[in-house]
Amino acid sequence: MFKFLLLSVLAGGLMISCQKQSNQNGNARLFLSADTVSFDTVFAATATVTQQVKLINNNDFGLAINSIILAGGSASPFIINIDGSPGPEVTNLNIPANDSLIIFVTVYIRAGSGPVPFRLEDSIRISYNGKEQFVQLTAWGQNAHFLKNMVIQHDTVWPNDLPYVIYGSLTVDSNATLTIQPGTHIYVHADAPIYVDGSLKVLGDSLNSQRVYFTGDRLDLPYASYPGSWPGIFFRQNSRDNVMNYTVLQNGNQTLVSEGLSTDLNPKLSLNQCIINNSLAEGILAVQSSIQAINCLVSNCGQNIVIGLGGVYQFEYCTVASFSTSLLFHQQPVLTVSNSGLNGSQIVTADLNAGFINCIFWGSEGVPDEAVIQKQGSNTFKVLFDHSILKQQNYPANIDSNSLWLNTDPLFIATGIPPNNEYNFQLQAASPAVDRGVNSGIIIDLNGDPRPANLSDLGCYERQ
Repeated sequence: MFKFLLLSVLAGGLMISCQKQSNQNGNARLFLSADTVSFDTVFAATATVTQQVKLINNNDFGLAINSIILAGGSASPFIINIDGSPGPEVTNLNIPANDSLIIFVTVYIRAGSGPVPFRLEDSIRISYNGKEQFVQLTAWGQNAHFLKNMVIQHDTVWPNDLPYVIYGSLTVDSNATLTIQPGTHIYVHADAPIYVDGSLKVLGDSLNSQRVYFTGDRLDLPYASYPGSWPGIFFRQNSRDNVMNYTVLQNGNQTLVSEGLSTDLNPKLSLNQCIINNSLAEGILAVQSSIQAINCLVSNCGQNIVIGLGGVYQFEYCTVASFSTSLLFHQQPVLTVSNSGLNGSQIVTADLNAGFINCIFWGSEGVPDEAVIQKQGSNTFKVLFDHSILKQQNYPANIDSNSLWLNTDPLFIATGIPPNNEYNFQLQAASPAVDRGVNSGIIIDLNGDPRPANLSDLGCYERQ
């Protein structure tokens, strides 16, 4: 009995000794994997992705944590969870020697009505060993119009008072026109295609603040730059008189799809001073359709422009270029034109009339021919390149050309300069595209800057 009591006392003494050892060094500190957690723009009434901060104990003894507290408490838009224990406050934790725990952080903003983005701030206080350390929390909040499985059945105007966030899908009915005012931002969820059976009129203007923007609704890094973040806009068979002015479309899958010919004398889709960038698949896909594009930039897409089963097309002063990025490799020609398509297993053909005037078609190494022109059958087949630069080792068959410069580097300002992989498709002063254009009556460029009547530059940008 005496021996048992003695052993118990000794064991208890060891436990007390260990407990003292875990806190005996008043200079011991935690290492934080981050002292600030920042969220990009967060839409009201939607939750964000979860970020995390690790609390790392690099000491050879355990550290007792008195408390981890979210300063704003339950009223804060920030929400914390500590290794499975919900906040806003958790007490009496222990981090063993050479171990860590994780604080998970999300943001949820209650819906409001203000149009201006607002800054949110809070902090996490970590108390231990007579010390305090802090993690600062910041986010930008933004109210928005939220649309889920919306069908627009009557003529509708979207003002630019708040951004629009689209879930499920958006459909413009065959008897309706959706008009989008300058400066409007549209954010589209990953599973939310936009279908146009009536008419879409996007009325952006030349100032960056007045352009209309379409992109995915994930604005946090790295998702904000992912190609294929939203499905695209689909102009279906009966759609008509669609116009997009000064519109920027980023990170789509099939960003613009136009099916079927025009139902009147106007093009089915008119693109004026538009930017289509970073599409996972096609930037523009046209199937026996009718498109007019002026001063447009189609850049860094899986396939920039694909035309199939004929149709009527006019591209003037357009830059169509692709360079491999960290997320998307340039492997396909920037332009594919064909008068054929598949109907089940049967090949069908149709008339084709396509003109490319004052354009640039270019890409990085790996694709020797940036234009593929395919003709089948005996239908009308007219493809014209007029005063254009084309990267092409094998002269494209079945085309007419007038002043076509082959394999002449247009000398863009920046084509993926590290560390930020910057792209700038404006022209250097020594570019062979300068002063090579033919007068076609277009008096401005993509930025709305003036073009001279004679000796204009090829592509969407005019050197000023």
